[in-house]
Amino acid sequence: MDNIPEHIVWEILSRIKKTSDRNNVSLVCKRLYYLDNAQRHSLKVGCGMDPANQALTCLCTRFLNLSKVEITYSGWMSKLGKQLDDNGLFILANRCPLLREVSLSYCTFITDVGLRYLASSSELSSLRLNFTPRITGCGVLSLVVGCKNLLRLHLIRCLNVSSVEWLEYLGKVGTLEDLSIRNCRAIGEGDLIKLGSGWGRLKRLQFEVDANYRYMKVYDRLSVDRWQKQHVACENMVELSLVNCIISPGRGLACVLGKCKNLEKIHLDMCVGVRDVDIICLSQKSSNLRSVSFRVPSDFSLPSLVNNPLRLTDESLKALAQNCSKLESVSISFSDGEFPSSSSFTLSGILCLIQKCPIRNLALDHVYSFNDIGMEALCTAENLESLELVRCQEITDEGLQLVSQFPRLCSLRLCKCLGISNDGLKPLVGSIKLDFLGIEDCPQVSERGIQGVAKFVSFRQDLSWMY
Repeated sequence: MDNIPEHIVWEILSRIKKTSDRNNVSLVCKRLYYLDNAQRHSLKVGCGMDPANQALTCLCTRFLNLSKVEITYSGWMSKLGKQLDDNGLFILANRCPLLREVSLSYCTFITDVGLRYLASSSELSSLRLNFTPRITGCGVLSLVVGCKNLLRLHLIRCLNVSSVEWLEYLGKVGTLEDLSIRNCRAIGEGDLIKLGSGWGRLKRLQFEVDANYRYMKVYDRLSVDRWQKQHVACENMVELSLVNCIISPGRGLACVLGKCKNLEKIHLDMCVGVRDVDIICLSQKSSNLRSVSFRVPSDFSLPSLVNNPLRLTDESLKALAQNCSKLESVSISFSDGEFPSSSSFTLSGILCLIQKCPIRNLALDHVYSFNDIGMEALCTAENLESLELVRCQEITDEGLQLVSQFPRLCSLRLCKCLGISNDGLKPLVGSIKLDFLGIEDCPQVSERGIQGVAKFVSFRQDLSWMY
């Protein structure tokens, strides 16, 4: 090793990606040990640190160039030793001057004091907090005030973050590009207006409401007025994901859907109140759209929305087919217990997308209207590479046999489909057409029946869902 030039050893080490392999290499000799120390830019720790603060001090002293640190206490129990506390974040902020990304998961000992320590990390650009129950809005505010270069902020199940002054401050600073707020019970759709001019910089928004608290956070009159009067600029929005949200005309996120002219990916999951007119407007503005995902809700009990046409229909799919010529990925799902009627997505709308858009990935869940006729239509889908069918009970062996005629299909996943059996897969045996075949919980398909159907096969059988 002594005769190998420094830059070659450096290059060799840089190509070792697995942490366990790097740990082993660093034990070979002192030279590799110190080079590994200099190259380590990321660190993931958790329950194994005991005592936590002392262990973190040693790690930060050894790896001087850390820029990304992930601390997770998933599965932690008291017998594993005390968790990292606020002093641990003080150590991290003071000993890692290059710190840019921090992720804290299940760190139940961290409080607002710890976030104030972290606020001194001037280079911090990304923060992810997942179930840190002692953190409040005051702690988040102190951090965003101190970290002027914050580009990404993810808050997940932060149950005590109620005040949103930090959101208003981020809007004024105008640096945030990626915002994710998931299952933070005290933050509702109406609060997002406080981002103000910051909407113009935002590229990714993920907003998920806890389904059990969907109706508890209601719009106040002031919030409604602000949404209607303030221009919400979303020109830079690339990805938008909304889960369990209440979307009502002229309010909140309904003001956003029609203004994202550069949107490439949208995910609407169990969002009450989305109308055809919203998706039509979205399709007309977002010609660069490449991925759409709809999961349609079955609960339309909210009184304030009773007079609105709540169901998305084929009109939405036809508008997407007509205006979004770059659409590559489509996912359509109906919630459990939902039986699609003629007023919802039907085979006609889905076929319109298949025929007019270069669909590469198609996923259908609980879409009973998709049948063997739909499978026949896929024979002309020249770009289709991946197909996922879950609980599509109208597909039979006759339709499944057509898979051998799909031009470019290389990945197929079938889950809980009652109408298919080993006979439907026989034309594929030995053809090596598919790279991957996944069969899950299909009662008439056996593990023996899928052998030789694809280069790689995955089989699972659990029929408890039927009873």
